[in-house]
Amino acid sequence: MITLLQFEKSDFPLFKSWIRSAEELLQFAGPYFSFPLTDYQLEKYIQDLKRNAFKIIDTATKEIIGHCELSFERDIPRLCRILIAKSSERNKGYGKSTVNTLLRRLFIEGNYETADLNVYDWNHNAIRCYEAVGFRINENMISEVTIGNETWKSLNMKISKSDWKS
Repeated sequence: MITLLQFEKSDFPLFKSWIRSAEELLQFAGPYFSFPLTDYQLEKYIQDLKRNAFKIIDTATKEIIGHCELSFERDIPRLCRILIAKSSERNKGYGKSTVNTLLRRLFIEGNYETADLNVYDWNHNAIRCYEAVGFRINENMISEVTIGNETWKSLNMKISKSDWKS
């Protein structure tokens, strides 16, 4: 269904075309980037040795359909910046396939025992996707971010190798 290839400089124009507002950027990337997204920000991003960023390729069409990342900044690896770019391609299993591919890299190829991610509490489709592969909400790690006049609650979700439903 999908394959992951390294995100590189030639991908910047398409990537930037997916992000049309500060809200979209915050939803997708958290506070890591600032809007408008620039090549300079993306250059720093791909040079960060603690991050492994990928473009998501639909194996049937060979089209780039999204983006994802594994971050190794903390004690446990984190799945980050998961985006299926076109709304018409969402809810077709690409997200679940992407998450499983990332977890396979961590749990099988990388020999890690746990991983986590953050998701905004109103992003119900993403939460269902993550729960379907075995992630559970970590009630001890909830944070908030303000954008404009709104406050968004960020949930931390965690998974262990033994809870993974590949």
